[in-house]
Amino acid sequence: MESLFSLKGKVALITGASRGLGQGMAVGLAEAGATVVGAGMSDMTATRNKIETIGGTFHEVKIDLSQDQAPQKLVSEALSLTNKIDILVNNAGIIRRENAENFSDDDWYEVIKVNQHAVFQLCREAGRHMLENGSGKIINVASMLSFQGGLRVPAYTASKHAVAGLTKSLANEWSSRGVNVNAIAPGYMETDNTAQLRANSERNEYITSRIPQGRWGTPEDLKGAVVFLASDASNYVNGHILCVDGGWMSS
Repeated sequence: MESLFSLKGKVALITGASRGLGQGMAVGLAEAGATVVGAGMSDMTATRNKIETIGGTFHEVKIDLSQDQAPQKLVSEALSLTNKIDILVNNAGIIRRENAENFSDDDWYEVIKVNQHAVFQLCREAGRHMLENGSGKIINVASMLSFQGGLRVPAYTASKHAVAGLTKSLANEWSSRGVNVNAIAPGYMETDNTAQLRANSERNEYITSRIPQGRWGTPEDLKGAVVFLASDASNYVNGHILCVDGGWMSS
């Protein structure tokens, strides 16, 4: 059973690895034995330190996924560092909050470019490599707003619905060729993206009351889910959106 969840000898590329959910998942992958390539714009020293403290190997690539050709460049650089990519975790994402009637085109396109367009391009570029090898695991990070509408986040909601649909579409094409494509939908998590919500005492109290487990999630809560979907334990799981939400979707 232990070997089913082992990632020894595997290479995982994860975006948005500097902090929050990305850092939590990066450390979880390393704890399971994977070599981790972290990608992002921010300093990744904290992630590196956490992984190296447990004896893991961490490489970093500084990149802005909103820039043209950035996904292609990232995959190329990751392959030059490690010679292979066994696992891709598309975690990087941004959010803009505004009433829909005032939501600007610039904010719309910025969110869609990072959360949707770059995710597809990374899936395509890494997926091509995985298909050539006959195996691979792609894990996209969806959201509760892959299922719900949210408030004041039209671009984010649209992009996360797209991530869920893309996950299913790619799974249909690639599962018979050895590449599993799934997604994790985190619930309400303590991250930078939710700082405004948590600072609003009324919204914070309401959201917490809706979570059956009675608390917001943490980056550590995603470790088990990402290791499961990255490992042989999930070999017959395809096109699934795994909610890690403290029971939110059941309430």
